[in-house]
Amino acid sequence: MFTGIVEELGRVEQSGSRLSIACTRVLDDLTIGASIAVNGVCLTAVDIRPDGFSADLAPETLDRSNLGDLKSGDGVNLERPITLAARLSGHIMQGHVDGTAILESLRELEDRNWELLVKVPDALDRYLVFKGSIAIDGISLTIADIEDRVVRVAIIPHTYEATNISTRKPGDRLNIECDILAKHVEKLLSRIAT
Repeated sequence: MFTGIVEELGRVEQSGSRLSIACTRVLDDLTIGASIAVNGVCLTAVDIRPDGFSADLAPETLDRSNLGDLKSGDGVNLERPITLAARLSGHIMQGHVDGTAILESLRELEDRNWELLVKVPDALDRYLVFKGSIAIDGISLTIADIEDRVVRVAIIPHTYEATNISTRKPGDRLNIECDILAKHVEKLLSRIAT
């Protein structure tokens, strides 16, 4: 489980079916076989070095997320799983990305704040609601508006500077994880209706 509070901006060293990331902070208690979120995707650390780690990417992960788009030097959002003693500052996330959205625009507002607009796939739209939670590239965000499958979120200066959002451009694919509760409610209600 994750919270969507990015701990470190790592750098891709090698991409493909084995992803190698340069980082420092998230290595503190990382062990072989442990989970770590990369752009919101829960991966398993299979190799740990003093300056980074590697994880294998399954075909499903490459198909459903933007991790297959990564190139050497790209920044990635990193987060370790929460512990039972941790504060839940973001929202409950599994690291099981539902799909990708297309970045439509990223524009600066007053006081170094930003507005991010992403177009989500039709299949995910039903799980997203005004003022609900959404994870975009592993960042816990609140939906400020949603209309015609375009989700608008506000990005505060800290998030803009501490994550890879600042490097994103229109047309980029961003990982989306919808609130797990919405998916459970939908399934339960569909069983009641039948």
